[in-house]
Amino acid sequence: MALLSFERKYRVPGGTLVGGDLFDFWVGPFYVGFFGVTTIFFAGLGTLLIFYSATLQGTWNPWLISVNPPPLSFGLGPAPLEMGGLWQVITICALGAFISWALREVEICRKLGIGLHIPFAFSVAIFAYFTLQVIRPVLMGAWGHAFPYGIWSHLDWVSYTGYLYGNFHYNPAHMVAITFFFTTCLALALHGSLILSAVNPEKGKEIRSAEHEDTFFRDFIGYSIGPLGIHRLGLFLALNAGFWSAVCIVISGTVWFDQWVVWWDWYVQLPWWVDIPGGVNG
Repeated sequence: MALLSFERKYRVPGGTLVGGDLFDFWVGPFYVGFFGVTTIFFAGLGTLLIFYSATLQGTWNPWLISVNPPPLSFGLGPAPLEMGGLWQVITICALGAFISWALREVEICRKLGIGLHIPFAFSVAIFAYFTLQVIRPVLMGAWGHAFPYGIWSHLDWVSYTGYLYGNFHYNPAHMVAITFFFTTCLALALHGSLILSAVNPEKGKEIRSAEHEDTFFRDFIGYSIGPLGIHRLGLFLALNAGFWSAVCIVISGTVWFDQWVVWWDWYVQLPWWVDIPGGVNG
């Protein structure tokens, strides 16, 4: 069904979480709602504050603008605007915009009568951001442990935090997250390329059906999970990538304080090879 003809079925009252009919409106083809309004408010205010921070720094170079969190000496308390207070307010605005956007997605799903998979998936991304900017700093006792808002400064923070624990690639939760990231790319690359190969046959040939796609993977790897199954798998892999990314950073400096390579000492101390001649302790 064409989108324009379906829009008449979609633009029906109801499905709103807050505001009822008062906020049940569109701007052009876009549904707004109460949470669309709050998204615009928080995103606009946060952006203006970033520009204000740029004026305080005296630079409009996007590579050099950096809104830094308060120094560690401020702990978890409020800070003056020019000493991290702007970062605190911008973080509140970011969370307000992200959560509002997710709730707006919920309202759209309710109007369409579909599941809440999209806002749930987006909530995992919000959780990863919340972990970095709120949960971990709170557990470590200072907002200064969060990352700054800036291109170069953010990259510097990532590099510094990684080397602070020796080599972050030895973080077991980081290994799990990277594995899910790579597997997501593999699964969706295989899926996308298969779809294109099925709907772009040779000239004069008919478009292939889902049975052809299933048969390809049955012959290729021995099993096909089907057109619905591959999307469920892709969602599962992607959400786990985001979730374990949050886990890998939140446990650094809170439950583990040493270099991550040391964490693996339990492996070389396993009793069945700890005393092997020529081994680690043999």
